[in-house]
Amino acid sequence: MTQWLGPYATLTTTLVIGMVAVVALTAIAAEIYEAVTESDGVAGLDKPLLAAAISIRTPWLDTAATALTDVAGVIGMPIIAVLSIIILTIRRHSWTPALLITAAGIGSLLMTIAGKNFIGRARPDLTDAVPPYEHSPSFPSGHALNAVVIAGIIAYLLILRQQRLTTRIITITIAATFAVAIGATRVYLGHHWFTDVLAAYFLGAGWLALVITAHRLYLTARVGKSLQAEPSKSSLQETGSEPKPDA
Repeated sequence: MTQWLGPYATLTTTLVIGMVAVVALTAIAAEIYEAVTESDGVAGLDKPLLAAAISIRTPWLDTAATALTDVAGVIGMPIIAVLSIIILTIRRHSWTPALLITAAGIGSLLMTIAGKNFIGRARPDLTDAVPPYEHSPSFPSGHALNAVVIAGIIAYLLILRQQRLTTRIITITIAATFAVAIGATRVYLGHHWFTDVLAAYFLGAGWLALVITAHRLYLTARVGKSLQAEPSKSSLQETGSEPKPDA
């Protein structure tokens, strides 16, 4: 886009697309919250989906779902984030992965804490849940929100260096499948209502869109500076003059 439109047009386009995505996703999350508070709309799916999950439970599936959900828990997800930061930062000789993953993770954590404290929704009854039990407020699902944000930002960083479309599609598919699977385990285990997970998906996607937009704006601005520097370099070569050491 920068080559076709120029850096400033690309900067504006990226900003507009990013903001539209953030506003749209946040608006959807707000609609879900309204449905929850008024017990109508999509919130009508909460109890039927929990009942369906209970009906298909088996001991081995309970164990598998618990193991998977723990990957996105308070221990598993930080480990994934830190390992990703170390590997990507070392391989790329750049602090960009560390900054983006850290920013995405902190924002996700703060959104989870704020949402739970502000709304204070009760989780499904413990009699409908699979142990170990959880007692913090239910809305939104922190596991699902963190899965979307962390898996999403890691996928984005990988895509930046992937040239083949097929490889990019595989990366996106793996990240999306992981996030969906984590959300499904939260409902299956009875730790969250369906709308807790659904709202987390849209909130996480909105925050992810904001972080990625900020990075795209940074890259566009950097490309713009490079393009501006090229004419100056060319003119120096034409005149045969050299810049001063402190220029």
